[in-house]
Amino acid sequence: MHAPPIDERLSPMSDLFEDYAVAAARTGAYDEMFAPDQVARPTYRQLEEALASLDLADVSSRADSMARTFLDRGVTFDYAGEERPFPLDIVPRVISAPEWNVLERGVAQRVRALEAFLNDVYGRMSVAADGVVPRRIITSSKHFHRQVHGFEPAGGVRVHISGIDVVRDGEGTFRVLEDNVRVPSGVSYVLENRRAMAKGLPEAFSQQPIRPVEEYPRRLLSALRRTAPAGVDEPTVVVLTPGVFNSAYFEHTLLAGLMGVELVEGRDLICRGNRVYMRTTAGEQRVDVIYKRIDDDFLDPLQFRSDSMLGCPGLVNAARAGGVTIANAVGNGVADDKLVYSYVPDIIRYYLGEEPIIANVDTFRLEEDGAREEVLDRLDELVVKPVDGSGGKGLVIGPDASPEELDALRQRLVEDPRGWIAQPVLQLSTVPTLSGNRFGPRHVDLRPFAVNDGDDVWVLPGGLTRVALREGSLIVNSSQGGGSKDTWVLAESRNMPIEAEPRHSISIRERTSVWPVESSWRDRQAEQQQ
Repeated sequence: MHAPPIDERLSPMSDLFEDYAVAAARTGAYDEMFAPDQVARPTYRQLEEALASLDLADVSSRADSMARTFLDRGVTFDYAGEERPFPLDIVPRVISAPEWNVLERGVAQRVRALEAFLNDVYGRMSVAADGVVPRRIITSSKHFHRQVHGFEPAGGVRVHISGIDVVRDGEGTFRVLEDNVRVPSGVSYVLENRRAMAKGLPEAFSQQPIRPVEEYPRRLLSALRRTAPAGVDEPTVVVLTPGVFNSAYFEHTLLAGLMGVELVEGRDLICRGNRVYMRTTAGEQRVDVIYKRIDDDFLDPLQFRSDSMLGCPGLVNAARAGGVTIANAVGNGVADDKLVYSYVPDIIRYYLGEEPIIANVDTFRLEEDGAREEVLDRLDELVVKPVDGSGGKGLVIGPDASPEELDALRQRLVEDPRGWIAQPVLQLSTVPTLSGNRFGPRHVDLRPFAVNDGDDVWVLPGGLTRVALREGSLIVNSSQGGGSKDTWVLAESRNMPIEAEPRHSISIRERTSVWPVESSWRDRQAEQQQ
């Protein structure tokens, strides 16, 4: 998808951005707020006008106030062993209604396809039999768990919550960077960012029809309850946390509080007779749905790591017997594998019979001889990522790496080609960001969050915009020094109720049954060509 055309409504750059033009041009990236001739894009016009009424002292004071508020509210994260307020920049990212319409449909499409893929992978494996994804790619994934092969989750849903990372390339086209359907995090910052920005920049916030984000906890709770085991009229939902020392503990407590459910640790749960109970002061209470915020490897010491004290023995057997719903389902990590990611466009075509709405970033599969040879020849031009990496860990940006680092990387790629992918260096789009006493362009990505209740995929309007706070950096992860921005999705018009949320009329189960499993992939392709 390309940027909207520039028209006569563009407004000139204010004095506040006097030094911004040269810096933005130097990045060579698409700037979200300003067009190449350095006038504000229509989507940002009212925001630019509101900022023009302030000076840098006002902006800095408001930014400091937001940071203090975050610290007081406990909106923090662990950075190198130090608890810090999560950085929130005062300039939001603004997305027009037409742009969001495409993103929303693209994210929902991807979630439906991954839901069908995971259901197939842990069942008949037709996707491999039909030659869409090689079986060895699936079974060699670190997060492919044979312990959960062959059973349907209670409630029939595997991907309850997802975070699909999206970037905009130099031409202004949105592309999916990676999928997160294991334990996606960051939605708490979306909720807190909105609260802070409504107070920090009321001049701009009150002048635009911005779609709300406060509906997320209600949508999440509804989806979790709808996917409870059969026969449960009033399901009990809990949030399972690894504990206070987890870097995302604030999110766990916030979501549990907003949903009005219990926050539990593994020691609070007990499995008996393929049912799960939590210990309370009034005795044991049955648990029907567990929103787990623990990696699979630590969930059940009887099935995975025997030394884990974070989960509860027997959870997997209880899920297998249909006694409890675990969200997200155990084993979803195979869809997060970055090598599997490279096959998602074909996965969409295979299960849904549709073309991908949002394209992938071009990706080299190092298991393929020709691709590996090209990558080894061009290491200094590419980004190389471990397929099971997260938080930017292990990522190597070729143009920024030393000869010694590239030599060491080359050896690792030769020894373990399955463990890596390579992609071109994308100049992620930029948004003005406060840096010291001035605004500068900083690279951003976007993580829209989606909730799947089995019949519908609802996409939270906006999501988490992460920003690389260091000049020139392309790594936006908070663990690597990144921050965030509030993401404003504009409503269609001022006459449209901004709380209205469109729903898709076709259920997940209907969409994933478009193609019968018995029909081969090659036969379907031939039918389409005819």
